[in-house]
Order: sequence, then structure tokens, then C-alpha cells
Amino acid sequence: MNFDVRDLRWYIAVAEELHFARAAKSLNIARTRLSRTVIDLEESLGFSLFVPGASPTQLTEQGAEFLLEARRLVAEDEERVAAEAAARTDPTFTIGYTEGVTLTKWTRIWAERIPGVELRLVPTTVETQLLPLADESADVCFVRLPIDRDGRSVITLYEEQLVVVVPKDHPVAAYDRVPVTDLADEHLLQDADEVPEWASVATEIADGSRLAPIEVESNAQLFEYVAAGLGIAVVPQSIARLHSRRDLVYRPVDGVASSPIAVAWPTDRTTELVEEFVGIVRGRSVRSSRGSTTPAAQTRKKAAPKKKPQPTASKGRKGSPPSKRGKRG
Repeated sequence: MNFDVRDLRWYIAVAEELHFARAAKSLNIARTRLSRTVIDLEESLGFSLFVPGASPTQLTEQGAEFLLEARRLVAEDEERVAAEAAARTDPTFTIGYTEGVTLTKWTRIWAERIPGVELRLVPTTVETQLLPLADESADVCFVRLPIDRDGRSVITLYEEQLVVVVPKDHPVAAYDRVPVTDLADEHLLQDADEVPEWASVATEIADGSRLAPIEVESNAQLFEYVAAGLGIAVVPQSIARLHSRRDLVYRPVDGVASSPIAVAWPTDRTTELVEEFVGIVRGRSVRSSRGSTTPAAQTRKKAAPKKKPQPTASKGRKGSPPSKRGKRG
């Protein structure tokens, strides 16, 4: 039977923690998603991995046996990945990037400055954005903050405006911008913790009528629910653009915190290539580069000839020298 290595890693995390919430936090994924993965794994195996209803969480006898098998399979996969990496003759640099991040500018500059090192790109989501760093399949990752910074170097690059996504015939579509207070009577399809400013004014939270948010697997699915009229979504503007649809519109929301984008990498894996890439995303010029990281030798610039000393002039005195709401269209 073939297993997804990611699913095995998630199962191992739960089996070692014996606590779904703690395991989900350590993996930086939603608890519901982790539970669904374990259930799917149990259905594939044909037996329960955990004792149903047990508190605290307990492994079944078959679950304990499968834990050994899962660890073996993950270890074999890690050995295979390491062997493939060692067998590659051409140097590579791998970048993970969360949904909504555009890499074109930085990859173009990289190709110009370091043509001898191939770039590899790994797309992620907010839930999975740290996994390539954890399993060492990426050198750096573009992530959406906040993240766990323990053992990681993190540089914030820019911040994104949040927008509300609604059906095109929704009243909000008539405005250029909308304050978060005007969304108080709307139903947010996401977890309220994702937009605390909305939660603080939401009518359905104040009166206790809010239902549990619908479980979604992707932003595309979230937008499908918005189009169906089930509620609104508040997301970074790049996400709204990425999943743009003719039956939906999005408008900037005033009164909510922005969404920061950062580049992150394990501090103990700060290589020359990592420093070179960080320099590129921070706008460092070629002249200020921290030395050659290209496999091929780079041409050094000739030192400028020393200028002859000029007569020193006598010293003298130095010469003086939140947003307005849009109008209805």
C-alpha cells in the first residue's frame, strides 16, 4: 500500500504528542485538517489508529504497530531525498512561497547574477508554508506572518491590504472601500480569529448566534462558498486577485490589520546562497553583494588608482547648508 509521506508525518506527530491540538500547532495546520487526514488514513488501513473516545488520546495496539512502520517509511523517504540531492551535479537553490506571493522580479535578478545555480520553486499555503523548511526541502520560504520564529531568521518584506470578497450583487460592491464596522451584520465564513477586528464588532458573535465556520480545504473552495451566498471572506488582496471570478468582487477593508509577507529560513542553515538571495529581495545591488556565490569564478573589478593628495584648505565655517468611505457609483 502506498502512503503519502506528508500524511505519515502528520500521523507520527499525533502519535508522539497524543494530543491533536498540540500536534496541529506543531505542524502549523488546522486541527480539523489533521483530524481528517488521520480519519482518511484509518479508512485506507481498515483499522483504528487511536482508541475511539479515549481521553487523553491513546493509540490502539494496531496504531502502535503502524507507528513503527510509519517511522520506517518516513526515514526511507528522507534517505531517498538525501541520496537524490547528493547525486545532483548541478547546484540548486529551492524557494518555497505561500499563496499570493509573486517571485518573478527576484527570480529574474537571481538568473542574471547567479546563472550557474538553478532555482526550484515549491508552492505552499498558509497551512503548509513552514513544512519545506522543516523537512529541508527548501532553502528559504516566503511566508505570511505570524509564524513561529524559534530557530528561524525572519525578514519582513512588505504588508498587504486585506479585502472583503462578496458576490457582485452584494451592497458592499457599490463602494470603493468599506470600514470593518459596516461588515458587522455579515457572516464571516472563516474562523473569527483570522479577523479579530471583525469579531469585535460582529453581531452574530455578540448575540451568540454564530455557527461554526464551514471547513474549507483551499481559498478556491472558500470563494466558491462566497459565490453561493453563504457568507463573506476577508483575505489579503493578492489572494483575491489570484482567485478572481466574474461573479465576485472585492473591496479594501479599513480598520483591519494588514497581512505581512516575510522571507524565512532556518538560522543554522544560513549559507552563502541564502545570504545572496536575501540580499536580492532586500534590494541589495551587485556592488554590495557579500562575495561570489556563483560556481564559476567571477571577474573582480580592478582597484581604482589612488588619488594624489590634494592641498588641504584651511578650516572655516561649514556652509548652511483610518479611510474615507467611497461614494456610491
